[in-house]
Amino acid sequence: MVSVINTVDTSHEDMIHDAQMDYYGTRLATCSSDRTVKMFDVRNGGQILVADLRGHEGPVWQVAWAHPMFGNILASCSYDRKVIIWKEENGSWDKMHEYCGHESSVNSVCWGPYDFGLILACGSSDGAISILTFTGDQQWDVKKISNAHTIGCNAVSWAPAVVPGSLIDQPEEDGQWKEDQKLEAHSDWDGRVFIWTCDDPAGNTWTAKLLHKFNDVVWHVSWSITGNILAVSGGDNKVTLWKETMDGQWACISDVSKGQGAVSTITDTQQSEQ
Repeated sequence: MVSVINTVDTSHEDMIHDAQMDYYGTRLATCSSDRTVKMFDVRNGGQILVADLRGHEGPVWQVAWAHPMFGNILASCSYDRKVIIWKEENGSWDKMHEYCGHESSVNSVCWGPYDFGLILACGSSDGAISILTFTGDQQWDVKKISNAHTIGCNAVSWAPAVVPGSLIDQPEEDGQWKEDQKLEAHSDWDGRVFIWTCDDPAGNTWTAKLLHKFNDVVWHVSWSITGNILAVSGGDNKVTLWKETMDGQWACISDVSKGQGAVSTITDTQQSEQ
């Protein structure tokens, strides 16, 4: 049974599209069609507005917190085709970087595992995926996968940093693991979900595998904590869980179609309950 532990009055002037807690569960970031990103201290059941971030020129669809080892950093994406990375310095939030490399709405942002450094995936309605990597001295390297989706990308999700085969295999004889594999899932408007893999340490070469073609739009994808199960939700009123088989194929291991209306989001907690 789920109970409400706190209610936050954001004072947004339009629809709220996303709300994300930080790593420690003490701060809440929200974004809205009113073009703003807001941040609240929500400790001890209270709420204190600590930042009202303005920089987008259209509805803000999603926010994502970076791992705290890099400091207090938040990414936001918008209909205005921008991705803005915000950072707190001495109690003040300012733009750390603004990326304008997409030709249409940027619908999703997701930080990669901290093991790979400060790296952000961005999915856009132009069908492209951008990978932004912080290289130091306020510089960001950009890798762009053009035409990753034919009619736009709705969601991106990084798998946790798990070495290929580590869930079933043993380490190398010298006790050392091979280079970590980067793994992402993307979904799009025509119902396709792709698993993108990068074995190249430089991140230059990404290979796509079609997980499944659904009969309706796919709104969201989310990896389990161990990185071996992917949850998919969409307009078909179902949440499906997928797992890679020993021969490298992906199989549906659960099909949940409870409730009414289209399912648009699934959380890590919901996955653990399956």
